[in-house]
Amino acid sequence: MNPQTVGPEDFDIYKMGYTILELGVVFRVFSPLSDSVDIIIFDNYSDEEGSVYPCTKDESGIWNALVSEDLTDKWYCYHISKNGESEKAADPWSTFVTTRNHHLQFPKTKIIRSKEFDWQNDDFIKVEDPRDLIIYETHIKDMVAHSSARTYVQGIYNDFKEAEVGGIAHLKRLGVNAVEFLPLQKFAYFEPPFNEQTKKGIKNTWNSYSRNYWGYMTSFFHAPETIYASDASLSEDEVVGQSDKAISELKSLVKELHKNDIAVIMDVVYNHASHYDQNPLKILAREHYFKLDEKGNFINNSWTGNDIDTSSEHSRKLIIESVLHWIREYHIDGFRFDLAGIIDWETIDMIKQEAQKINPNVILIAEPWGGEYKPSGFSDHGWISWNDKIRNGIKGSHPISDKGFIFGGWNHETSRFALENFIRGTLKTAEKGLFNTSAHSINYIESHDGYTLGDFIRISLDHSKNEQKFENKRALTYLSQQESAIAKLSALTLFVSQGITMIHAGQEWARSKLIFDSSNLDKRAGMLDHDSYNKDNETNWLNFNEIEINKGLFEYYIGLIELRMSSPALRKALPSDINFKVYRDPLHLTFSIQTNEDLDPYEYFISLNGNPKKEHSIDLLPGKWELMADKNSIKLNKAKITIENSYTLAPSSGVILRRLRIM
Repeated sequence: MNPQTVGPEDFDIYKMGYTILELGVVFRVFSPLSDSVDIIIFDNYSDEEGSVYPCTKDESGIWNALVSEDLTDKWYCYHISKNGESEKAADPWSTFVTTRNHHLQFPKTKIIRSKEFDWQNDDFIKVEDPRDLIIYETHIKDMVAHSSARTYVQGIYNDFKEAEVGGIAHLKRLGVNAVEFLPLQKFAYFEPPFNEQTKKGIKNTWNSYSRNYWGYMTSFFHAPETIYASDASLSEDEVVGQSDKAISELKSLVKELHKNDIAVIMDVVYNHASHYDQNPLKILAREHYFKLDEKGNFINNSWTGNDIDTSSEHSRKLIIESVLHWIREYHIDGFRFDLAGIIDWETIDMIKQEAQKINPNVILIAEPWGGEYKPSGFSDHGWISWNDKIRNGIKGSHPISDKGFIFGGWNHETSRFALENFIRGTLKTAEKGLFNTSAHSINYIESHDGYTLGDFIRISLDHSKNEQKFENKRALTYLSQQESAIAKLSALTLFVSQGITMIHAGQEWARSKLIFDSSNLDKRAGMLDHDSYNKDNETNWLNFNEIEINKGLFEYYIGLIELRMSSPALRKALPSDINFKVYRDPLHLTFSIQTNEDLDPYEYFISLNGNPKKEHSIDLLPGKWELMADKNSIKLNKAKITIENSYTLAPSSGVILRRLRIM
């Protein structure tokens, strides 16, 4: 059957991808240099042949067709002919994709008629001031895959919602109010087989696991990841996404998180695309979507081999519409943009402008590097950024060669005055400043990248642990007295710093990433990992039973979260509200915070002793001060302890004191 012939001007009113009409389905795809484009319709995903329908190209390079049939729940791909060669590609505007568990994925777009989801009056979490957020960054599977999470094993999306210990239950126990998920857009989970040459001449010599567990290889920007659905399988060559359960199950998870007053932030990757699968952007218009050098090779500022040219018309449109799709269809509250330094400023501004039309309080966070380092620029454009300066100032950039404040040292780009500014909000007006306001600073000392904070501390205090193999993870996880003191000091320093606080999954009990390898292919098995992107196993999965090993630290984090949330001055004071005291030891930071009484009725006195060898005494203003936190615990809901005249800090420790002001 031939498609109904329609002039190009009639197609302009329809969106890219497919549009279901009463008389059939309209298809639109951009591929300006192709000689011909056909649509292949399949009754079943596994069919090798299907019905073929030719498309016509308009002046803008978009191929269009109307197929006058009901194609609901069928699959399609495009057959592209260019320069005597042909290739198949799924639709880059797919809202749902079915694939096979293989590094090529063999994706086909499933045609789904829009279904009403019962949101039960759900709306976005209202975030008028982002400094009120405490963000928990996690891979969605990490929090439900281990048996200690106590799930019903009904798919990752469902398990996160229903787990008795992991998932939402753990977020509630901690008291955080936002979760930041590593990528949930459809990505290339499988990489080429290890040490085997593929038909295209690729030989994977870099990844013995042949997995891209973290998901930073996006294949389809509008489609949810199907391996987390209840009907998914990770068996090789199995078909994933036969049904569209991933859509309803992810929406149900977002709705449940919102019911518990937890905002949902998605980590999105728009700086590059998946590299080893049948990526449609490469097949349809490689020269338009990607940055290429003079010889036509991919530019590699993303360190993944194929940077997207976000300034090109259809790249920009795809990115912006993807963001809006996740806001409208999934009620996502915010986004963390991976290597956002690669995204051009016009696109950055348009994302914010269009997203705020739907949700004025949308959370937009940049990882402000990749090609260029520009957190200051993002602040000028009204965006939030990850603050690597405070991360390095507090703990350092390397556990052996570049230690920070909590180890009694100074990171190579940090001074005493810089650290004071980091605590004030890392403001442009002072040393090493980045931001116009502390509301643009995501303060963190651990993320998915690099060693966990716990392992960073372990290696810093015992360098041999960097190259040592361990057989007993429980013994490794247990913090010594010195390790525990430093872990608490780092947490205290983070939580009294102005801006937005983020912690990473397991940071609250100093979890260790000990490499687990049942395949016996990883030479570093049994050692500490600093790049676990490829390990879908117990290297990454959270073992909640370990909380008991360092229960004191876990309770310390719970107390800090509650204290920070109940103390506005600790997160959104003005720079002029914070006054540092002068002490002889530069590793001894002491400051007071006194804000407008309408913001916070308390005056705070905070002292941080980064010196691991010396105790320090602080002189207090006359009167009684309530002890809110010390080296051992947070006192928020405990019997009041009052301090007068002076207080002595042990090495590697901190204290928070407060008193109610007399109005």
